Formats: sequence, C-alpha cells, structure tokens
Amino acid sequence: MGKKKTKKGDTSNTIVLNKKARHDYILEERLEAGIALEGWEVKSLREGRVQIRDSYIQLKDNEAYLVGTVITPLQTASTHISPSPQRHRKLLLHRQELNKLVGAVERKGYSLIPTAMYWKRGRAKVEIALAKGKKLHDKRASEKSRDWQRDKQRIMKSS
Repeated sequence: MGKKKTKKGDTSNTIVLNKKARHDYILEERLEAGIALEGWEVKSLREGRVQIRDSYIQLKDNEAYLVGTVITPLQTASTHISPSPQRHRKLLLHRQELNKLVGAVERKGYSLIPTAMYWKRGRAKVEIALAKGKKLHDKRASEKSRDWQRDKQRIMKSS
C-alpha cells in the first residue's frame, strides 16, 4: 500500500467562503455541486482569485447555473482565448437534487445561494444552500444574540 501524498504549502481545501450569506439569509438545507470550469478558471481558483459574495444560482431548462461569480483571469492566461470573468457556470447536480431544488424555489419561495467553494479530490466544488431572506428585525435579533453569546463567554472566562 502506498502512502498518502500530502500537498506542500496551504493545507486548507477552502477556496472562498460567502460570509455575507449567513447575515442576509436563513440557510436551511445545503448541497454540494460540481462546477463546469474552463482551464484558465481552474488556475485562477488555485490562486484564490474568486468572489462569490453577490452570486446566486439560477434554474433554467432543468439545469442549474452559477450567476454573478467573478473569477479574475491571471495575467498569464492564454492569448488565443478571451476570458469572461462573470460568465454563467453550469453546476453539476443529480436529477433528483435538481427536481427538489426546482420545487423548493418555485413553490416555497426559497433562494439558492452559494455559501462556499472548495477543492475535493482535485475538483472544484461549490456548497449551495436553500435560503430564505432575512428581514431587518431578524438581522438585528441574530446580531444581538451573537453579541450576548460573546459577552457570556467573556464573563465565564474571567470568573
């Protein structure tokens, strides 16, 4: 049996997190999906040149697309292609998962939001969540409870 190969350098598999999603939405169910990428996009992801803050998932013709994600091309990208940083990227999901997502979005009023992008066995994956938008009072309440938990930890630590 061979030994597992370890990567040199950064050991984290996370490419980018969408921290704003937890603030703006109530996240319920999470799924993992593959992404159909071009070669220059994979190289840019390895460099960490991606932003998913304002992106969402659009369901069209029984397929899911990642919209609004910005992958900045590297300066050393090939000269014979013209990279489009904000193109729609197809998500790779099973048919049952797509049917469930379509039902939740169309009937129940959910949104599909990418929460994280990471590497898994050398392939880029995106974690998507079924989400409901928070109202302003919900945001205030969650911030208040988070502050109280932090203060409570400080009090317990100093005692």
